[in-house]
Amino acid sequence: MELTSVEVCAGAGGQALGLEQAGFSHAALVEVDAHACATLRANRPMWNVIEADLREWVPGPELERLGLDLLAGGVPCPPFSKAGKQLGHVDERDLFPTALALVRKLRPRAVMLENVRGLMDPVFSDYRAEILSELEALGYRGEWRLLNASDFGVPQLRPRAILVAMQAESASRFAWPAPGAIAAPSVGTALLDLMQAEGWQGAQEWAAKASTVAPTLVGGSKKHGGPDLGPTRARQAWAELGVEGRTIADSPPGVDHEGAPRLTVRMAARIQGFPDDWEIVGRKTNAYRQVGNAFPPPVARAVGAAIRDALLGSSPERAAFGCSHSERLPGL
Repeated sequence: MELTSVEVCAGAGGQALGLEQAGFSHAALVEVDAHACATLRANRPMWNVIEADLREWVPGPELERLGLDLLAGGVPCPPFSKAGKQLGHVDERDLFPTALALVRKLRPRAVMLENVRGLMDPVFSDYRAEILSELEALGYRGEWRLLNASDFGVPQLRPRAILVAMQAESASRFAWPAPGAIAAPSVGTALLDLMQAEGWQGAQEWAAKASTVAPTLVGGSKKHGGPDLGPTRARQAWAELGVEGRTIADSPPGVDHEGAPRLTVRMAARIQGFPDDWEIVGRKTNAYRQVGNAFPPPVARAVGAAIRDALLGSSPERAAFGCSHSERLPGL
């Protein structure tokens, strides 16, 4: 049975790809960035990609009549990021209210929204509860949970705050995906073939030392400047893996390269969990920003599969609503 979805703030398609792999067919994907829209269209010409500011987009009557199964997206993270001022709901970039307005309009059977780890900080506890309360008033049972990408086979830590909410008839069947089913490779294992693609003689030695998963990939902000692996603290973490993070490379290291190698956009995309055949459109700066902002497809696939199972009436053994490392409304 084909399940339908609408994706908002779709970016380069990490979440959309994962949800497609989980069995969802996208009726629309809304994204404001022209480069990201080009990436979506290049990889999935059949997708209905809508280039628009989410605050100005009005769903057509065909979407209202669809009987939508899932509204999903990754609303902007700066209002909650530790790298910013964490202004939350007073930040003009906070699009949670806009997403909730779409829930009211489209009445999907399920909702999935993701954001940065900072949203789970105590300072935002009231805001998270307020969002759950608004969803409850619309007939949804919801829960927040912090998931690490490395628990789902992605070679970086990347903790993300995930909200899943479902209408009552499906909520009792929803269970969070269990972590650890697929072991995450180290950075060296994940990138060795790309690092030695131009014949770099030091690739094997480098890979042996890059023996852990990566720190969270950052550097996707338009205010950040050129393409690099983030601020000083992030670059130091990459340096411990033998990676030079001050810039992004145009190509892999050459035969006689000396010193720490740099990542290419393709390498960064693999660290983010994208398959190699997923084309990132745009020049290096724009392409890297798309990758740096993305939601890892394997995580989206795992959560999407759990939502699919609940919607279709299956209830596999996983960690259910209300278990540890999560938040739920009292009495649900």
